Amino acid sequence: MNTVEPQAIYRKDYQPSAYLIRTTDLSFDLSEDETLVLSKVHYYQNPNLASQERSLFLNGVNLELISILIDGVQPNYQLVDEGLELSDLVDEFTLEITTRIHPEKNTSLNGLYQSSGNFCTQCEAHGFRQITYYLDRPDVLSVFTTHIKANPENYPVLLSNGNLINSKPGEVTWHDPSLKPCYLFALVAGDFALLEDAYTTMSGKEVALKIYVESHNIDKTQFAMDSLKRSFAWDEQRFGLEYDLDIYMIVAVDDFNMGAMENKGLNIFNSTYVLANPDTATDKDFINVEAVIGHEYFHNWTGNRVTCQDWFQLSLKEGLTVFRDQEFTSDLHSRSIKRIEDVNGLRTFQFAEDAGPMKHPVRPESYIEMNNFYTFTVYEKGAEVIRMIHTFLGEAGFQSGMKLYFERHDGQAVTIDDFVAAMSDANDFDFKPFMTWYSQPGTPEVEVKTEYDAQQQIYKATFKQKGEYVYYLPIRYGLMDQQGKEIEQDILVLDQNQKTFEFKDIQDEPIPSWLRGFSAPIKLTSNLKTEQKIFLCEHDTDAFSRWDNAQAL
Repeated sequence: MNTVEPQAIYRKDYQPSAYLIRTTDLSFDLSEDETLVLSKVHYYQNPNLASQERSLFLNGVNLELISILIDGVQPNYQLVDEGLELSDLVDEFTLEITTRIHPEKNTSLNGLYQSSGNFCTQCEAHGFRQITYYLDRPDVLSVFTTHIKANPENYPVLLSNGNLINSKPGEVTWHDPSLKPCYLFALVAGDFALLEDAYTTMSGKEVALKIYVESHNIDKTQFAMDSLKRSFAWDEQRFGLEYDLDIYMIVAVDDFNMGAMENKGLNIFNSTYVLANPDTATDKDFINVEAVIGHEYFHNWTGNRVTCQDWFQLSLKEGLTVFRDQEFTSDLHSRSIKRIEDVNGLRTFQFAEDAGPMKHPVRPESYIEMNNFYTFTVYEKGAEVIRMIHTFLGEAGFQSGMKLYFERHDGQAVTIDDFVAAMSDANDFDFKPFMTWYSQPGTPEVEVKTEYDAQQQIYKATFKQKGEYVYYLPIRYGLMDQQGKEIEQDILVLDQNQKTFEFKDIQDEPIPSWLRGFSAPIKLTSNLKTEQKIFLCEHDTDAFSRWDNAQAL
């Protein structure tokens, strides 16, 4: 038996596409035993490339090709493993492809599939290639128009991305004016109950809010709707970011496979992550629902409006958006409790991942199966890396960097380096030494030893990084006197393998509080005595430090 070994894909091998896409027009004819998909895609040669490549490879998996035309004429093409090759192409053309697919048999739950009588999609990371032949890569963005036909008795609700521009029983057309890659495409067809509301944005535009659920879940949707409105308001107030379409939809189904997905204007959730019954849900359940609703909404800007050049940049959208949803929960509830919970989870799961055989950097250099990189490292450690940038720059500096990032890259597919460059340029801050956090796996280990010179009234703290690499990291700290009064607090920048900090005019030996708020995702050991840790549990002004020292007793 001949088997094809899966090939590794390397970040260093990235090449932009020879052709880009202006518009994507999709027509779906849904039925119980097959679905026909007609795609009309307007391709044009990439103007940023010097080469005049005249061939094109389109991804396609488990598709039956019915017809193919370029500008109305049969083209030169060849079906190959997992795709279709076109040759002898002109600079600009419209490609029409009709495919037959079988969502009712699609057990991969990628692409378009049928489950519990509903049609549903999951296109991140490589699901769209199971719908039609296409440039299934995140750096090719286009404007999508989607037509859906189905039996209105079985599928009265027909949804896709964007704004509804035409509707009659059994037939709809959706148009999304924003540029997006195909991984953000979504389609849902089924029989759903609906909760409706509206939100008026900061510029005065009214956005229709709609949550579609299976009928037995309709009594559990109000908190999700309230959470969605809080998400809109928070992103406007904290980041100055406003929603851009006329409608925002959430679909929650009991057996959606990905948990939650931020498809442009049409989020799809597993019911577990979006529904909460006031009679049975705990406070923690409600906060988790609110956080997930917020996370997927916040992707509208950090992930959708600005997306990833390639999948090695996954933390560009996920690490940043996890940081944003953590801040959302912190601002609305207890910042201290949220931070303790996040650090506890990081140490339990991500530190273990970093110590195991599957450890990898926040930005991997290679992969064989992309779905294996939706990890604690990419998401949670990625969020900690963003948090360190925020710590270095402060809230005002970070927001200046975010503003420049969107000014430069709205409607583009970019890299982690582009994000860091915006932060650097907006603040005149050199982040080059910081990039080790993105390139190296593992949890840095740091040791701190202190000494006090009573005669000189100088307190010294020497930090030493134990590993092979030097990490550029912030140590938030406080020094307290023997009565529990805070002498000083600030941030130390550890940018060397070993560095000694001197604190002058310290009249008595202080008790130090290191790594307040868990300002860097490291393992820190110190020469603090047990009685000093007990003292910090009682007197430290930082809630995380009080909790952390209590765990060490």
